[in-house]
Amino acid sequence: MLQQVMTAPGEIIFREIPMPVAGKGQIVIKIMKIGICGSDIHVYHGKHPFTKYPVTQGHEVSGVIHEIGEGAEGFSVGQKVTVQPQIFCGKCYPCTHGKYNLCESLKVMGFQDVGMASHYFAVDASKVTLLPKHMDFDEGAMIEPAAVACHAVCRAGDVKGLKIAVLGAGPIGNLVAQTAKAMGAESVMITDVSEIRLKKAAECGINYTVNTKQEDFGDAVVRCFGPDKADIIYDCAGNDVTMGQAIKYARKGSVIILVAVYAGMANVDLAVLNDHELDLNTTMMYRNEDYLNAIELVNEGKIQLRPLMSRTFPFKEYLQAYRYIDENRETSMKILIDVQN
Repeated sequence: MLQQVMTAPGEIIFREIPMPVAGKGQIVIKIMKIGICGSDIHVYHGKHPFTKYPVTQGHEVSGVIHEIGEGAEGFSVGQKVTVQPQIFCGKCYPCTHGKYNLCESLKVMGFQDVGMASHYFAVDASKVTLLPKHMDFDEGAMIEPAAVACHAVCRAGDVKGLKIAVLGAGPIGNLVAQTAKAMGAESVMITDVSEIRLKKAAECGINYTVNTKQEDFGDAVVRCFGPDKADIIYDCAGNDVTMGQAIKYARKGSVIILVAVYAGMANVDLAVLNDHELDLNTTMMYRNEDYLNAIELVNEGKIQLRPLMSRTFPFKEYLQAYRYIDENRETSMKILIDVQN
């Protein structure tokens, strides 16, 4: 079978390797679709701080169970599945206290360990999550970013009846906004400097879309939510401008959650953060309950994934997919790889 390998930034080869065999407690999955995310793009450009080359990518996937190893119970050949790509020790303090997404020695497939960009992939059954029969493979490959959004929204606790502002209308920002609405937020505002991305957000049912090139964020918050402003602000862009906007215009005593991976060392006004007694929180990946929540919300039609799908490339055109993303930064949202094509 073929396996994708990024040998260096901007360089991808395909090598033939033996078909995997399901070991004890393992499942072999026929990989169908793979999503490319922002972190993958960082690897492509050589800007991911925790990835070395060569590396096989692929952490947002959908597939079909091909073989089941001894002891892997509760599964059947042919079932649709996705995979949770975290590798954790199970022994450190976070792991033993229900926060394995924060494992002291956490590795993620496609970054610090072999990813799933191959025709078939053997993985521990504990990392395999069943998908509904009627869910297509494109949606299945996007459950991972939807789980990111579910975990991020839940970091604020119960958002029912709250007013939510989301900074950044890329795929994760869009999904955070959709998830907040799906979990009962009263109203959601999303900002960006791209009209194309804002139109996508409106298409997905977000209440307010704001282009911060045209309207000051502080003015927009008051216009959309009134003088009490937002209850929670999610920063899904992750730069000094957006975090600066969040700190400056947050209601005193409210909450800011950093969702995006910050591009560099932050230079923000901590004096205002302190003076306004703002809670600055963060979010890291997901846990099993977030996958289950994401699947349920997509299955119920409360999160729409299809409007975010921009284009699909055949497996052997992995490199062309990255080049397309670079050439169409504003217009491309989620790019998918068809592994079996």
